[in-house]
Amino acid sequence: MTEKPASTSVPIHQLLAGRWSPRAIDQQAPVARHYLVALLEAARWAPSCFGDQPWRYLVLDRFHDRDHWQLAWNCLTDGNKAWVRETPVLMASFADSAFRRNGKPNRWGQHDVGAASENLALQGWALGLVVHQMGGFDRERLREAFGVPEQFTAMAMIAIGHPGDPGELPEEKRISELKARQRVPLADMAFECHWEAGFQI
Repeated sequence: MTEKPASTSVPIHQLLAGRWSPRAIDQQAPVARHYLVALLEAARWAPSCFGDQPWRYLVLDRFHDRDHWQLAWNCLTDGNKAWVRETPVLMASFADSAFRRNGKPNRWGQHDVGAASENLALQGWALGLVVHQMGGFDRERLREAFGVPEQFTAMAMIAIGHPGDPGELPEEKRISELKARQRVPLADMAFECHWEAGFQI
């Protein structure tokens, strides 16, 4: 896998600094079932409001059930279809809009799904897998294809597999794959005492 460690303001854990979202995935290498279990187990232990765990994941393994994998692939935008191609595993994440405990609206559910999916992505990186989350898909088509109840909001599609050759990506995606990673400065995303006062190191 291409190494692109983050250029951080101060040292952070190597798992966090090293994780990124490649697109180059080996199309012919299955993802072992115990790896998928580990990803989902990592997501299961994420923090959530009242411990309600509003996340749900739909798992589509091309090597296990090609037809259902194809239904999920069909929900992607053309831009994502171009690089996802024959990716071994697709997952879809969903947020429950109601608390399990009392059925009341859970306005924190989508936030909590993000935390669970980051756990999943970090576990994947630790296992040497590519985990790439995507927002480019048809949510209603996904809902209809898999009978998802209305109270669950589709959050992301996730491509999962073993690292592949960036040279096999479409040109635009290959350029993106190889360029350096960038983030906005801390002072643009964190403030101290006042919204206009950027956090200073």
